[in-house]
Amino acid sequence: MKNTFFLSLITIFIMSSCVSKKEYTSLENRHKKTQDLLNTATVKLNACLEEKSSSETLASAYKEQLSDLKRRNDQLFIQSQDYLELTTKGAENLEKTLESIKEKDLKITRIQDALSRKDSVTFALVTSLKKEIGINDPDIEVNVDKAVVFISLSDKLLFKSGSYEVSQRAKEVLAKVATVVNGKPDFECMVEGHTDSRSYNGGGVLIDNWDLSVKRATSIVRVLKDLDVNPGKLIAAGRSFYDPLVDNDTAENRSINRRTRIIIMPKIDQFYDMIEKEMQSLSN
Repeated sequence: MKNTFFLSLITIFIMSSCVSKKEYTSLENRHKKTQDLLNTATVKLNACLEEKSSSETLASAYKEQLSDLKRRNDQLFIQSQDYLELTTKGAENLEKTLESIKEKDLKITRIQDALSRKDSVTFALVTSLKKEIGINDPDIEVNVDKAVVFISLSDKLLFKSGSYEVSQRAKEVLAKVATVVNGKPDFECMVEGHTDSRSYNGGGVLIDNWDLSVKRATSIVRVLKDLDVNPGKLIAAGRSFYDPLVDNDTAENRSINRRTRIIIMPKIDQFYDMIEKEMQSLSN
């Protein structure tokens, strides 16, 4: 009984598990289509994954570019601020420079005016001297050289040969010079002695032409002092034969070189103090 029952069950199972060939073929076709769809989906998925990777890489590159552009933009902004500050300072400095140039131009103009006034005063002094002296004598010459007045007196008008004693005629001329010098309290008077190149053989306290030229200058200075010229305005100097007008090769030329020059000039220390102060101002 039991065997019959189990046999019946097996028979039913076998019969239920069997399908027709038509159904099998249909199932097989469906499986193939499903496999094709799966393969297609897999290809598309791989393509999508590759595209995603490329997109992520491109996005990362764009992100880096964006970050770099932002950094450069920040730098340009800072530079523009610095440039603006520099431009502002440059404008201020330019304005200061222009003001400084104007000040220097003004100071230069003042110096030029001072020099012009000095030249005008010097010219007036020459005219006054020529008028005061009033002597038409070839041994007396009044002129201007480098804005300084020179009165050149020949040796034969002032002294005897080899002597430093002032002649009476020279004292008359020196009295007129003293009148002009005394009328110019802001001027100094320097007396320069000059000799020819022949050696001095006069003996006595004088040794050479240096001594003779200086002694003659001090003699003239003493005469001017006696004529009430302020001694503080008087300067005595000797040049010996080292500043000749012409070559000492003839008697006539040596006579020209033996001379005494009286130089009337503005007080050099005062005048050049003014020039120095202006030049210092220009350099500041």
